Amino acid sequence: MRPWPPIAHAILAVRVWVGCALLALGLGWAGAAAAQSIETILAPGKVIQGHAKVEEDCAQCHVKFDRKAQDGRCMACHKDVGADVKARTGFHGRSRPQACNSCHTDHKGRNAQIVVLDKKKFDHTVTDYRLRGKHEQVPCDQCHQSGKKYSAAPLECHACHKKDDEHKGGLGTKCADCHGESDWKDSRFDHDKKTQFSLTGKHADAECTDCHKNHQYKETVKTCIGCHKKEDDSSKGHRGRYGEKCDSCHGTKSWKPSNFNHDADTRYPLRGKHRSTGCNDCHTGNLYRVQLSQDCYACHKSDDKHKESLGKDCGSCHSERGWKEPAKFNHEVTSFPLLGKHVDAECKACHKSAMFKEAPKDCYSCHKPDDKHDSTLGQQCGDCHTEREWKTTKGRFNHDNTLFRLRNAHAEGVLKCSACHQDLKRFRKTPTDCYSCHKKDDKHEGQQGRQCETCHSDRTWKTTRFDHAQTRFALTGKHVPVRCEKCHETNRFKDAPENCYACHQKEDRHKLKFGERCESCHNTRGWPIWDFNHDKRTEYRLDGAHRKVACESCHSQPASKGKDAAALGRNCIGCHRKDDTHDGQFGMRCETCHVTDNWKRVVSRVGATDRSPPREAIGEQLPPWGLSSLFGRRSERAAVPARGEKPS
Repeated sequence: MRPWPPIAHAILAVRVWVGCALLALGLGWAGAAAAQSIETILAPGKVIQGHAKVEEDCAQCHVKFDRKAQDGRCMACHKDVGADVKARTGFHGRSRPQACNSCHTDHKGRNAQIVVLDKKKFDHTVTDYRLRGKHEQVPCDQCHQSGKKYSAAPLECHACHKKDDEHKGGLGTKCADCHGESDWKDSRFDHDKKTQFSLTGKHADAECTDCHKNHQYKETVKTCIGCHKKEDDSSKGHRGRYGEKCDSCHGTKSWKPSNFNHDADTRYPLRGKHRSTGCNDCHTGNLYRVQLSQDCYACHKSDDKHKESLGKDCGSCHSERGWKEPAKFNHEVTSFPLLGKHVDAECKACHKSAMFKEAPKDCYSCHKPDDKHDSTLGQQCGDCHTEREWKTTKGRFNHDNTLFRLRNAHAEGVLKCSACHQDLKRFRKTPTDCYSCHKKDDKHEGQQGRQCETCHSDRTWKTTRFDHAQTRFALTGKHVPVRCEKCHETNRFKDAPENCYACHQKEDRHKLKFGERCESCHNTRGWPIWDFNHDKRTEYRLDGAHRKVACESCHSQPASKGKDAAALGRNCIGCHRKDDTHDGQFGMRCETCHVTDNWKRVVSRVGATDRSPPREAIGEQLPPWGLSSLFGRRSERAAVPARGEKPS
């Protein structure tokens, strides 16, 4: 036994001394400290009066051997402070995180002040209420009442300024919507945003008391008639005949003149002499009760010299410029305005009888003999033809409204209509798929199907936008920059092989020893980059020196068709027959004695040592059936665990 080092003797001496001291204290003070713990005996001093009730229970504030846990005990009692810290509100929540005892220290006597606040240096920005404007000059006791916590001070304006509220609560308690901290009398109320009545025109210069009587704001009327009724009842007003919607005619910029736009605000625009007519000439009764007729005959019945023989539609021939003006029928005001060559056509060309309203309004009724499409495009001639020229469709027919939009190489002016449409009678039956017109341009011999637009565009036939990722062979790694013709020797793209060996046969250095599935080891990032996990992907785990052996050392024969490698035996003798110096005397189970780390290292399964016993000693114990059977039977009785496994 070696002697103890000097440091061990020192530690033992300290432990004995401490033990003796504690024993003496325990024997001497057993009676006096029967009701006290060691913590209370070692306390540095009396706690404050507020903590006196827990002075004997140190665990209420302290956690043994964990000073940081003391903050949690503090907040467990002072829940309001704990809530502020957790929510990051109030003075404690917004202040820099620190231990409670860094500001509030105890054990300094019953009357000690553990909360010391310097009002002059206190930074109010770390509270929930930042002081701005005149609030910076207000003494603390104006808001913080004596005997109450500082955090109990109200945050809303009305709590302090209720006596200053001249509105008597009529506008609620949100004083800050109008007033600021700089000056209480300086109001910044935005009438446009805060109310539903924007101040415009002369309303912007009006005093608040002009509309808000006796500081009543919420009860103030919002209608014009509420303030301007006396102007309407005067001799110059409308005396209530035009209703109470003053703003329909008058504006806030000026009460006079009226800004009512009869043309835009009604369904009866004023023209000619109607524009100079006074409102009271037509509107003799209540504007909203008596509805005036809009036809001429209602007012001009006495002026009708035709005695209704031409009907009551006076405006068909007469105009507002003057009733006696020579009649000139304006076809523009009808549902069929005359345009193009219709202007020069005689009336009798369309109106076959005196019943003018019986004249047809559709093109086909008059132009049926001119229809060269033989009704295949319907009877809406105006969709393509115009009144200026029957044979010209430019500017009227829009091919984009059909199922086939003309763009790029198909655009109008680049391609003639006859290139797709064989004759005028078969416009609707023209096919809209690419293949029908471009079959002769298909160099793929129909192998890629008829969806030409998958690769080609209408800008140019020779430019493709084919996405190889949509095929069964997505291009990755170094396949991406390879030109198409490297794999696709002809335009029959689907004839290109999909297996690696078909293209990379010349790069196969294994000479088919690992079959034709190159992707089982190699990837598209780089041909020299390969990875094959022999342990997971085969039933033969590589360990020891096997991990350093080249693949071809075991796989020396070409793989059969459809296989990744030629069949190999799983026993050692299959590869190590040439290394068997025993000439088969110990059987074919080399792993009984040899290990994969080193072939020359022999592990005896008979004895407990790693050294092989002399052959003569082994021979004496051999049964009649040979040494290999001996090892086999012993292994059956006591199986030897494999490398890395624990014996059972």
